[in-house]
Amino acid sequence: MSKRTVRGAAALATVAALMAGLPGCDGKDEGRKAAAPSTAAPAGKPTATAGPSPTATWDGKVRVLGDGSMSDTGPQPHQPKPEKLKPGQKPPQFVVFSWDGALEGDDHLFSHFREVAKENNARMTFFLTGTYLLPRSKAKMYRPPQHKPGESAISYATDQHIRDTLEQVRAAWLDGDEIGTHFNGHFCGRKGGGDWSPAEWTSEIKQAYSFVEHWKTNTGYQDLPPLPFDYTKELAGGRAPCLEGQKNLLTAAKSFGWRYDASSPGDFQLWPSKIKGIWNFPLQLLPYPQSEKQVLSMDFNFLYNQSGDNTKGDPAKYAQWRKLTRDGYLNGFERVYNGSRAPLFIGNHFEDWNGGIYMKAVEDVVKSVCKRDGVRCVSFKQLADWLDAQDPQVLERLRKLDPAQSPDWAKLVK
Repeated sequence: MSKRTVRGAAALATVAALMAGLPGCDGKDEGRKAAAPSTAAPAGKPTATAGPSPTATWDGKVRVLGDGSMSDTGPQPHQPKPEKLKPGQKPPQFVVFSWDGALEGDDHLFSHFREVAKENNARMTFFLTGTYLLPRSKAKMYRPPQHKPGESAISYATDQHIRDTLEQVRAAWLDGDEIGTHFNGHFCGRKGGGDWSPAEWTSEIKQAYSFVEHWKTNTGYQDLPPLPFDYTKELAGGRAPCLEGQKNLLTAAKSFGWRYDASSPGDFQLWPSKIKGIWNFPLQLLPYPQSEKQVLSMDFNFLYNQSGDNTKGDPAKYAQWRKLTRDGYLNGFERVYNGSRAPLFIGNHFEDWNGGIYMKAVEDVVKSVCKRDGVRCVSFKQLADWLDAQDPQVLERLRKLDPAQSPDWAKLVK
């Protein structure tokens, strides 16, 4: 049997489970992080005095844009120069770690994984939810498709969390990480992204831009410096909530010049191709340890296979489940690292399901793979840069490889 079609029935069953209302798909866990009532400020005018001070690296000598929410500081630091494969050269093993929502909550997972990335020579993609920069008092500024103004499937962030998230978004970009989008209200199922027209997706995208472009006006935080980038130029792609609605989303995204989309609900570990001229970076089916199953490369699919929709399962099994999750990711990594060298895509949320074991498992994987020979842990945008620099005929030959197939590179890369 072809490696590409290994146990396809079980794999597709896993994808179907993904779409059946798992935790994370409905945004409830992201909302719980955002709500954090113990630190919430009263409704009304946002507090402009608490929180982190402007970073020492900002000296005010940049070209400030618009209302001061963004600025032009030149090219993003720490970006690799994409190079075309030489004849006979084995491709790098790319690994992309990405995070949906990108809120700096009370658990400080955004800042933690920024440090993990820096310590392991990695760059990551942080998919920012636009409404995490919109105060609750301004909620009705958000006009979600097919829903009432201000309605959202996830909670709005507290004032303190908005400030902390802005600090991390600023620092992440300066680290060389990518700031993508997770859109806004995290609507899934009926009246969610899967039901939206291209025009409705266009409205959602424009608002995702706007909440970043105008956070200073919306929050009133005049003591914070502008973000060090122009989001209208930097935003290159996103991931739709619950991986729904990619077809119409792509139609809308094309008009914004986006270069990739990470909203596909799952595929085998193959070299990427384009849809409507946009790179398709799907989550991937990986060999689940000690079983015949394939599991999608995101935290809530491992959760579903271990404790169903219960995010607080049996603590006695946490150590075992953490190992199974880590080994599942590593199974997928080893299959392509020693085979086709297709990029590995790992997606996650900042969450504490089952005692935070999925966060710990991902950290284990970062530390295990990112410093290995030939491995490059990059952002989706950096991967798109590299793919665009390659010979299209070479990429077409790479796409025909099964994940575990290690070819004669001298014959394949000409």
